[in-house]
Amino acid sequence: MASFGFSGASSSYHDLCCNGAGIAGNIFAFVLFVSPLPTFRRIVRNGSTEQFSAMPYLYSLLNCLVCMWYALPLVSSGVVLIATVNTIGAAFQLAYTAVFIAYADTKKQRLKVSLLLVGVLCAFGLIVYVSMALFDHKPRQALVGYLSVASLICMFASPLSIIVSTVLLNLHFITPHLAYL
Repeated sequence: MASFGFSGASSSYHDLCCNGAGIAGNIFAFVLFVSPLPTFRRIVRNGSTEQFSAMPYLYSLLNCLVCMWYALPLVSSGVVLIATVNTIGAAFQLAYTAVFIAYADTKKQRLKVSLLLVGVLCAFGLIVYVSMALFDHKPRQALVGYLSVASLICMFASPLSIIVSTVLLNLHFITPHLAYL
């Protein structure tokens, strides 16, 4: 249990609660990571990505990579649970993105998702490089922490892009008095 930050009998109630919340958070995050599996079964079964978007999975991949970087000892210490859940999450998001690339309907769509994936990996590489080259330990931790929060907001806001595109595609069905609300 020492790997989770417990120090045996001298562990305080606060530490136990924090680690319990961390373990519960990891369980909930794992459920969140496997929740798209029915969608990907459908994509594989139909042999097509249909009208699904890869953007939420690319944002999630970037978020998992940044949070994983935050949890590594070069940036922070004592946050093993954050490192494990985000490593698992990055693996899931990368697998989902690979399925999108493999089952894309057109070569243009396959190229677009591939280039976006390269962009995500380059952005992560740039974050690692800049944080290591330009910042000492404490400022690096603050920078990567802020970037983690920003990437988390982008990840949870990314499905809104689908809502906006759906509303715009169906705008002609909305009655005029609803369109001006």
